[in-house]
Amino acid sequence: MPGPKDLDPSSSPRAMIGAELRHARERKGLSQEQLGQVLFVSGSFVGQLEAGTRRMQPEYARLLDEALDTGDFFARNCGAAAKSMLPEHFAEAAEAEAQATAVRQFTPLLIPGLLQTPAYARAVFRAYSPTESEKKIDDLVATRMERAALLDDPTDLLLWVVIDEAALRRVTGDRAVMAEAVRHVADVARQHRAIVQVLPFDAGAHTAMEGSIKLMDFEDAPPLLYFEGVGTGRLEDDPSTVRHHRRTFELLAASALSPAKSLVLLKDMAQDYAHEKRP
Repeated sequence: MPGPKDLDPSSSPRAMIGAELRHARERKGLSQEQLGQVLFVSGSFVGQLEAGTRRMQPEYARLLDEALDTGDFFARNCGAAAKSMLPEHFAEAAEAEAQATAVRQFTPLLIPGLLQTPAYARAVFRAYSPTESEKKIDDLVATRMERAALLDDPTDLLLWVVIDEAALRRVTGDRAVMAEAVRHVADVARQHRAIVQVLPFDAGAHTAMEGSIKLMDFEDAPPLLYFEGVGTGRLEDDPSTVRHHRRTFELLAASALSPAKSLVLLKDMAQDYAHEKRP
């Protein structure tokens, strides 16, 4: 098995902290599992901290400084790594997504964030926060569009999404916004920048009717699973749970339309929205 690659400490605060954590652990002669016992977490969690796919939390930073004789290094630096424009419950997942080599996602009620247009994202954020300032909404939209840059080079990230038809039928913003939004998803699929499948209404009951799931794979860290609800979210790295929901995604993909048929449906829906046709 190849060893972990060296992160560029200058690329981000989390990369710097991860690199320093690895060096400090190795200097102490501890394995990831042994250090995990100090933090009351798994060895894979330590590996994710070192790889920069998990955020350093203050309570872990204090324990690491004590266990690794690093003074207050981790306690002082974990704050900088935690700064984000994103909501707290989603920030860590978004940071992990930026490090992922593959993302598999099912969304029942929304077009996935990486596939949203600015107008669609603005409508979503305004619905979430009806009294928020325009500047804050502008900042949130800009941050979401920056995340979409992950798709500029599809060789860097495999994005495979299954979108419930309900997410495409709910008019978010207005019908002009939806025409642009659905057309954009179709364009991304047509340009082979992502694998897109639509789970149609006539597929009936399915394995993820209770919510969305996002699976993330990494080059040098164990996979992660992200659950999201109203104003809340949770990252999970338990191997059995990740395996279970990977199977859930596989079943969803099997029940969905093929990528080719999904593209036809997306183009038809965009035309319907553009010409004010109602399903």
